[in-house]
Amino acid sequence: MLKFILRRLGVSVLVLWLASILIYWLVTISGDPLQDLRESNAENKQQLIQARIDLMRLDEPWWDRYWDWLKGVGGCFTGSCDLGTSINGQSVLDMTAQAAGSTLRLVTLATLLAIVVGITLGILTAIRQYSGFDYTVTFLAFLFFSLPVFWAAVLLKEYGAIRFNDWIASGDMEPPMVLGIALILAVVVPAVLGGTWKRRLATGAGVFVFVAVVLYVLNIFDWYRNPFFGIGMVLLTSLGAGVLVTAIVAGFGNRRVLFGALTTAVVGTLSYLVFANLLLEPSSWWVLIGLFVVAVAVSVAIGAAWGGYARRQAMLVAGVTGVLTSLTIVFDILVANWSSFLGLKSRPISTIGSQTPNFTGDFWESVLDTGMQLLLPTILLTLISVASYSRYTRSSMLETMNQDYVRTARSKGLSERAVVTKHAFRNALIPITTIVAFDFAALIGGAVITERVFGWKGMGAMFSEALTHVDPAPVMAFFLVTGTAAIVMNMVADIAYAFLDPRIRR
Repeated sequence: MLKFILRRLGVSVLVLWLASILIYWLVTISGDPLQDLRESNAENKQQLIQARIDLMRLDEPWWDRYWDWLKGVGGCFTGSCDLGTSINGQSVLDMTAQAAGSTLRLVTLATLLAIVVGITLGILTAIRQYSGFDYTVTFLAFLFFSLPVFWAAVLLKEYGAIRFNDWIASGDMEPPMVLGIALILAVVVPAVLGGTWKRRLATGAGVFVFVAVVLYVLNIFDWYRNPFFGIGMVLLTSLGAGVLVTAIVAGFGNRRVLFGALTTAVVGTLSYLVFANLLLEPSSWWVLIGLFVVAVAVSVAIGAAWGGYARRQAMLVAGVTGVLTSLTIVFDILVANWSSFLGLKSRPISTIGSQTPNFTGDFWESVLDTGMQLLLPTILLTLISVASYSRYTRSSMLETMNQDYVRTARSKGLSERAVVTKHAFRNALIPITTIVAFDFAALIGGAVITERVFGWKGMGAMFSEALTHVDPAPVMAFFLVTGTAAIVMNMVADIAYAFLDPRIRR
């Protein structure tokens, strides 16, 4: 396996090097970097032109400039990284660090959401093949996949930001909106759950009444502007998460696994009270990261203590429950800070930029501000990726579930949950792993349009501006980041293959 990975790494580096030569040459012949100065009416036009020629070394052959760029990249391995300077004299290394951080924050979140939602939908549609739910998800997947990014972004701006901001000013849902949301969920939930038409009608009616009543009560309490969640809801949500994870991974037959998950939820909720001061007013992100690592370690230890003969399974369930409990606690803190955040920013969802200029909020209010800036572009990139993930997962699951070993597992009397999660899904993940590896790198490059529409100063904006001004250094930095991401993700995919299918190790 190590030999295989080293061979793949060597080939990938060779391809990256050859591609870098081609791209550098194409950029240098794509236009005139002096065009804006040639059209200038400034009295010192010739001096400005000569200064730019000296800065960009335009009087030298392109291969000499490429060689110096390549040596600067090689210096990254010795601690003296130099990616050159932009047409404005800025350090490209500093520009890339800032832009890459912005883009990776966006792309990583979108990828994680797309993987979870897309794979879940793919499994459900495969299990319920040719049902109304399957047809609906298939239609929406093709719709989202074929949507022009710029048009979908404009729709999100209009209905996800402008209309929402207008509504949140009052925070009161009108009866038509309440009934509309209740009706949509009354149609969606029975479609997901399935069953006879009589059962679906009863489920739909119950969902409609429940949602309408909940939304009406939230209106009365002005929940949308002054929300509350509380320690009780944290506990109930964490316990529900533990039960759900146990049902999916192990089933309720092994009580030790269930008790480990429930214990993790209770301990996590109690730790919220113990570390309240650190959580409500953290000094930095490192404090939260440290607490999260401790929470996961304690959760895994609880699973090991309860596990018995199913220790590995119990540790997995408890660990996932601990992560979900941590996320629930963070959600509760953000809900508690929503009202004060609205006091600082009355129109919370922004349509332009990755941060609010001169924002003066505290730590959690700043987190809310960053989250609101991320919301629309993340939704857009997620919808595009969910379409492909759900289709590939459905196809792979259907192919796997028709294999002989799956029929053998069913004939042995295993539950459908065990057949799907332990036998079919694990083997169906092999082709999906390849898609994830390519999609992550593709999203970084594909975010160019998204970042431009939303005014997001990331890798896409850096690339498009540099290409417009025929500036090779930032374009090559963009290529370096996306190309390296592709190589790294392919290596991760190769390692994941060996984990998912032991035969590949040999």
